[in-house]
Amino acid sequence: MNGRRALSPVLLVGAGTGEATCGILYLAGYLRRNGVEAFVRLYDGDQTEEEVAHSLEVLVARVRPRLVGISLKWFHHVHRALLLARTLRRIDPEIQIVLGGNTASYWWRELDAFDCIDHIVLGDGEVPLLALCQGHPAPPNCVTRKPDGTPRRLPLAYVQGATNSEDIYYSHFDDIFLSQQDRHAFSGWVAPGKGCGENCLYCGGARGNQKAAFGRAKPFLRSEESVRRDHQEIAHRTWQMRYDFSGSSAAFLQGTWAGVDLSRHSCMYFLWGVARMELIDALASTFDHVHMVLDIGCFSEKQRLEQMGRGLLKPCASDQQLLDIIDACQRHPNLDVEVSGIAGLPFASAATLKEEVRLVERVMSLDCGVGYQRLEAQPGALATEHPARFDMVTEARTFSEFLEYFERREPGDVSVPMLRFRDPALEAAVQRTTAHVEALESKHSEAKRRVVVNGRTRLKNTAPATLQFKLGEWLGPHRVPARVAQEPVTYVRSVDGTGLACAPSLNPRRFTDPTLDQGDDGRILLTTLGVFAQPTTVSQAVSQLSAKLRLDPHSARDVIDHLVDGRFLQPV
Repeated sequence: MNGRRALSPVLLVGAGTGEATCGILYLAGYLRRNGVEAFVRLYDGDQTEEEVAHSLEVLVARVRPRLVGISLKWFHHVHRALLLARTLRRIDPEIQIVLGGNTASYWWRELDAFDCIDHIVLGDGEVPLLALCQGHPAPPNCVTRKPDGTPRRLPLAYVQGATNSEDIYYSHFDDIFLSQQDRHAFSGWVAPGKGCGENCLYCGGARGNQKAAFGRAKPFLRSEESVRRDHQEIAHRTWQMRYDFSGSSAAFLQGTWAGVDLSRHSCMYFLWGVARMELIDALASTFDHVHMVLDIGCFSEKQRLEQMGRGLLKPCASDQQLLDIIDACQRHPNLDVEVSGIAGLPFASAATLKEEVRLVERVMSLDCGVGYQRLEAQPGALATEHPARFDMVTEARTFSEFLEYFERREPGDVSVPMLRFRDPALEAAVQRTTAHVEALESKHSEAKRRVVVNGRTRLKNTAPATLQFKLGEWLGPHRVPARVAQEPVTYVRSVDGTGLACAPSLNPRRFTDPTLDQGDDGRILLTTLGVFAQPTTVSQAVSQLSAKLRLDPHSARDVIDHLVDGRFLQPV
């Protein structure tokens, strides 16, 4: 280290609730391969500031990090990122606090004004973060403070491109997680490439912003070998793979899958642009089940073509191309399709709103799902920065406006600032159409998932994974008192990834956690799953549950219906 003060261990966390971005997993593996002891907290379920403070206190006591990296990728996490940073500063003022990610890179000037932040990484984080950990006096692509307290931003000298990203891949999954709950929260994301080459008017991560904030001039695919290493590291640790990249060809992905058996895995693919049939065929022949999301920008072809013609939208399928793709997908019984689009994009009119409804109804008639949401304001997006160009108004544009919006949200509120039309009549029409389409989508989705169950229905426990852990292993020893650390936890996963963590012997008066089904609740769920170990009628199961658990028939049916809805039990 040449006398420099090394910063290790390192703790990496996400700025939002739920699963953090997969970027912190790539970072942790990279740091580990370079001699830095790195850990991740992948899942964060804290809602209140008190919960945040308690969780960080026990995490810091467990890891004793010299540096904490906070992944601020999504703009709606900016308030929470600052809450994490302030809380960490109070817990241990000596910890170096680093922010990174798309939003941190875009708002680095504003974020640097907060004294709870020591460094901001601009763009791809592996090399800058390692330099910080190694005590480098001038870490590349970092905003850091000079001795007089003023910020110092070096030029974007390091740009992680296709030729120098060979050492970016998943590794050390047995070492970086702090609990089994965290490890099982991983949803299987793999990043075949980086960046976006489009300049969609609604997106804050468009090509222009990527170049300005990240120094990334154009998107690229990672090397086939490095992506293959991802699959080798995670295939036996996850039940599905998830991808979101437009440039992955069938040949490229098949090369990255070489030597890895994915025949029992599910796949979720978020596809930008027009789907190629060879890619669809490759996915369907490789995975047990594929859910493909086709993004068409918006459901009005007229509106879509106008935006594309003005260079404001990525290449999207025409209506006929979309219908042809859906037809081709339906040749694969293990592949289902969802079509997504944004409501309330510029150039909307009464005619385009009718077009939207017609296409939504047509897509649903083909048994496809629909993703449909209003246009949100995103920092740096063309429509957000210049709403008047499109006769619109935005609910937030500046850093302070976004921050104020998110500071006002109540715990559990996931709303974001929106872009709306200046014309009240048009805005009202868009709102009515949105409500109508959302109602159609809800009804269609419910019908697809609904399983009609009566007393004669034969059900079977189809959960593909049932694992046993000690409570201290499941939640992590830093979260569990020693007196209950040995209590057994049974983790059950349904076919679509829904999880149950049951601790039937754990008395809630000794210890409680909102993610656990404890005591009688856990015992009832596990007993019901056990009753259906072999195909059993609902009537027979109700009788058995009444005898074993003294459940009245109505309560027994409620439990069975709950497990059917979660797809733990399925008809045979």
